Amino acid sequence: MSKVIVGMSGGVDSSVTAHLLREQGHDVTGVSFMLWETRDRTDFRTCCSVEAINGASETARILGIPHRVVDVRGEFIEKVIEPFVDSYLRGMTPNPCVLCNLHVKFPYLVKAADEAGAECISTGHYARVEKDEGAWLLKKGFDPGKDQTYFLYVLDRDIMGRLLFPLGYHTKERVRDIARGLNLPAARRPESVEICFIPEGDYPSFIRGIVPEAARSGPVIGPDGSVLGTHQGIFNYTVGQRRGLNVSSAEPLYVIRIDAENNAIHVGPRHMAFHREVLVKDLNWIAPPVERVTAKIRSMMKDEPAVLVTEENGSVRLIFDEPQWAPAPGQSAVFYNGDVVLGGGMITETGPGR
Repeated sequence: MSKVIVGMSGGVDSSVTAHLLREQGHDVTGVSFMLWETRDRTDFRTCCSVEAINGASETARILGIPHRVVDVRGEFIEKVIEPFVDSYLRGMTPNPCVLCNLHVKFPYLVKAADEAGAECISTGHYARVEKDEGAWLLKKGFDPGKDQTYFLYVLDRDIMGRLLFPLGYHTKERVRDIARGLNLPAARRPESVEICFIPEGDYPSFIRGIVPEAARSGPVIGPDGSVLGTHQGIFNYTVGQRRGLNVSSAEPLYVIRIDAENNAIHVGPRHMAFHREVLVKDLNWIAPPVERVTAKIRSMMKDEPAVLVTEENGSVRLIFDEPQWAPAPGQSAVFYNGDVVLGGGMITETGPGR
């Protein structure tokens, strides 16, 4: 069996991951990352709170495995927090979990493994890595309601053979049952749906606290070009948003485009937020691309049939069979061939609607 470094956030998934690997006979060491909110947060709901790290340490003690904490606050601020804020100020919708996986979590797990002489790394993601005809492939987890491959398309192909994702073969309910059976601290922890560094999910307040001058008013423009109202900063809005527009209309209006250059929010009826095509750049390929795929443009949606068309500049045009709701620049588009993750990239433009 292998020596394995497990990223432990204090949550039920990574806690059970460490247990399963130890039960399989691996030599397991837990590593927790000190990120942003460990400076002043003590709640137990996010993976970077003091309480969560303490929970991971207590779990490691119960499991009888070593545990250590790695301070990556500087890297997290530079590679995740600052790009997150900058994206919203440019009218985009960023995905901080993807940024963290790309720049912090997996690179530092690999570093910790190399320093410890460990062959493998592991996290509590619901995904699978399997070898097929000599190539390591990233595949969807068995539990369709918890599959997390959307956040993993940025993985370096060179580390695929070192990855262990035991939860990919379990359901969430089974994982909770295991945690309860072991009486792990995380068994009592509620499911977190927040961005780990955003208190109560209030990202506009977070951005205002960092860049107060970003709360600059501008026009809310209707589909006919008329000014319907005034916004208080484009970072308060994402494509597809309906609430908080503060405009009067005979029919519901949604954000259909954010014009950062002119500090304007464009709104329209719901059908205007549907698009068949998106342009995707900053691509990462885990497996060789194919033309006919299924794809996701947000983590919780079902992957939908589409075609990939390579552009001259190396980006790809993703053309869905059917229009998709509110694709937004900054979001990730992830491509699949069956249950295999081919790769993905960042949406930069949306194309024709219905």
